Amino acid sequence: MPRPRKRRCCRRYRADRIYKPQGIPMRDIEVTVLEIDEFEALRLCDAEGLDQTAAGERMGVSRGTVQRLLATARGKLVTAILDRDAIVMNLTQKEVDHAGLHPHQARNRPRRRGV
Repeated sequence: MPRPRKRRCCRRYRADRIYKPQGIPMRDIEVTVLEIDEFEALRLCDAEGLDQTAAGERMGVSRGTVQRLLATARGKLVTAILDRDAIVMNLTQKEVDHAGLHPHQARNRPRRRGV
């Protein structure tokens, strides 16, 4: 039985995003799904210019996990572009992580009551 998945600190986004080739209806193309942790690793390393160690510290995971997330995300993006697939980014989290906090602080944060 595999270990439970570790929670990752990611930026909050309001909605999912979809990118597709122009002129092709959604019903006629395949869909490639990019998860929020893969997108966050891409954003931190490629857009903000952090190295994998710093990105791992910010996300609360190891450098090796960031490397695996980057490889998976880049592979999905290249395959989707070459195959003319739609790219769907699942950017809304089911569990809310407190972005900007160290992972241990986010885990120990008191729960909101009465909501």
